[in-house]
Amino acid sequence: MYLCKKKFVNEQMEYNTTREMMFIPEYGRNIQRMIQYTCTIEDREKRNKAAKFIVNVMAELHPTVKESGDFKHKLWDHLFIIADFKLDVDAPYPPPPPLSLSTKPEHLSYHDKEIEFKHYGKNIALMIEKATEYEESAEKDALVKAIANHMKKSYLNWNRESVNDELIEKHLSILSKDKLKLNQDFRFTHTNDILAQNQKRKPFRQGPDRNFNKQQSFPKQNFNNQRGRNKPQ
Repeated sequence: MYLCKKKFVNEQMEYNTTREMMFIPEYGRNIQRMIQYTCTIEDREKRNKAAKFIVNVMAELHPTVKESGDFKHKLWDHLFIIADFKLDVDAPYPPPPPLSLSTKPEHLSYHDKEIEFKHYGKNIALMIEKATEYEESAEKDALVKAIANHMKKSYLNWNRESVNDELIEKHLSILSKDKLKLNQDFRFTHTNDILAQNQKRKPFRQGPDRNFNKQQSFPKQNFNNQRGRNKPQ
């Protein structure tokens, strides 16, 4: 009895920093201990049953993993990873290669070009670059007009104080390196129309009503008359 109590006290005083590292902490330390014990079972049939049981327990601990189509394959992979690839069982899926855990993902390339007018964004620059490759046609004119109006919208999002159509046209010429020109009969979308559209697109924000604390006007009632009316005849 004394030894059991002493062992219980020692386990309670044990800190996670002094324990062994957990391979996948999401499953907990008890699952890792069960898998480590399964590795020591000599009977292969019993070892296979124990591994299948642990996989079912892992699925119950994380029911959301069942939403993926290959959740069984993923659970068996996690089983081998927690076992440090020392578990020899007849699994329905081959164990993942140990080197796959240490390989780093491919480096994502990022554009090194600086954006001359950051308030227009990178997509506008790409659209202008693509439009310069088009041959002269009605389709190109429509694309250039759409880009110019979109530039004006982006400019208004950045600076609502003032906007000059000539300035937008100048920026279009600079970004396209004088390859895109607007027709003389082209007219930009009116500034008020753009601001009205942006106002409609603003998401509704839920929150307390600012006018809630203000004094609200309720219709006054004459309670004396009401009392007289409710008197029994």
